[in-house]
Amino acid sequence: MEDQQENLRQNGNQGNGKQARIVSGLDRPLKTPPPPGEQGTAVRRQVAAVILANIGVFSTGMTLALPTATLHQLKDTTEPVHLSDTQASWFASVNALSAPLGGLLSGFLLDKIGRKRSLILLNVQTILAWILLATPSSTDSQAFFWQLIASRFLLGVGMGLASAPPGVYAAEISVPKTRGSLILGTSISVAGGITILYAIGYCIRDDFRLIALICCGYQLVALLCVLPLQESHCWLLSKKRVTEAKRSLNYFRGYNKSDDITHPQVLEEFQVLQKSLQQRDAEVKESFWKSLKQPEVHKPLLILMSLFAFQQLTGIFVVIVYAVQISSDAGIQIDPFMCAVLIGLARLVTTCPMGYILERWGRRRAGIISTLGMAACMLLLAGHSRVEFLTGIPYLPVVCIVGFIVLSTLGLYTLPFFMISELFPQRVRGPASGLTVAVGMFISFVCLKTFPDLKEAIGMPNCFVFFGVMALLALVFVYWALPETRRRTLLEIEEQFRTGRSRKSPNQADVEMQEVFVRKPEQ
Repeated sequence: MEDQQENLRQNGNQGNGKQARIVSGLDRPLKTPPPPGEQGTAVRRQVAAVILANIGVFSTGMTLALPTATLHQLKDTTEPVHLSDTQASWFASVNALSAPLGGLLSGFLLDKIGRKRSLILLNVQTILAWILLATPSSTDSQAFFWQLIASRFLLGVGMGLASAPPGVYAAEISVPKTRGSLILGTSISVAGGITILYAIGYCIRDDFRLIALICCGYQLVALLCVLPLQESHCWLLSKKRVTEAKRSLNYFRGYNKSDDITHPQVLEEFQVLQKSLQQRDAEVKESFWKSLKQPEVHKPLLILMSLFAFQQLTGIFVVIVYAVQISSDAGIQIDPFMCAVLIGLARLVTTCPMGYILERWGRRRAGIISTLGMAACMLLLAGHSRVEFLTGIPYLPVVCIVGFIVLSTLGLYTLPFFMISELFPQRVRGPASGLTVAVGMFISFVCLKTFPDLKEAIGMPNCFVFFGVMALLALVFVYWALPETRRRTLLEIEEQFRTGRSRKSPNQADVEMQEVFVRKPEQ
């Protein structure tokens, strides 16, 4: 071996007087550039667009958290005009009653006026609602009450309007690698809105009009942020605006806004989308109500409706809306408004990595851990006022309430919204999702409206027991009924509901292509 190395050195030194060098690493594969849509420029454009689209969604979180920050003043009998207990319960819950209306309206507007204009309308309508909330009568109690209810009703419509456009927009402009993280932006925005409103309520405790004006100013900024957005190429193409669709697709895939598509992969994506839209227009459409007879439709519908019901009956939204009041009743030793801020921060921080957690743990494991932990937190809260050992543990109520929020976000709070886009077949996804959310929001209205009366009738500790028992029942439901969808295609999920058997697709490489096309209903 040494003789061979010496010969190589001698041969290398001959002729040019330079020593030969052995270069390593030539057998390694060359680094290929990222595909269109995954390079730095494209990702930055997608992220920036989704952030701007979701700024207005903060209003949903603010709407949910508003009663926590304002009810103590609105019910103050020393004020010239104030709300009774019954009126206050309507103020806290009426937005959940009107949210389904906004959801149905959202589906109509998305198709008729597009994603960008739907976001503009959302922000304009929410600005009007905040103005109504900031300007009620200071002398007439009835006018005061009805204007507050009208503003909350409009804010609920805004919640419904915000439920679909940002997520649809994010899904359409992104590529599969970034889609999951970008869609999660809506949940993060809602959690951020809750936290911001809790913080505002901590700083401003006796002026709900000022709080409403601050929210109105924020919503105006959100409106201005939407104006420069590029419309989705999917919607433009569905309206036969081909040239604009090409410009939009070029932009979100990292290239110049050109009227022509020159990159072959981008052109292929455009042609696949165009073909799928043509097939959708040509297919024979089946009534949604007739499709309910099919197991791949009614089974996921029942599962998701049940999941939404458990989400509400375990008290997740009740804790969000009545955070300060529940903190006080639980015997928390710190400022209840500070506890509310901690609740908001806990939800916000936990929401951020949820995309990774659900892919790492799977839906079922996340749901089981979440419901088990929620039950433990609620039962510990119930025992704090009854068991001497638990009463002596400092800050136990704070830990339990914040822990309840964290654990609910890890599963039961997030799963229904996350899985609603996975379980339904493509052909009924729109109406089935709208019906499911409408049922969930109606149950939310019932829970929020009746909670003050329930607390008055059985006491706060027994309310905690009720929420804990519901969480245990949710655990049983998740274990026995919830399907695992991690790393499974939409076609595989649909096939499992249809046949009752879990099956892997024989050609995983064709999954993305298969799911682009809309399946015709079986004859």
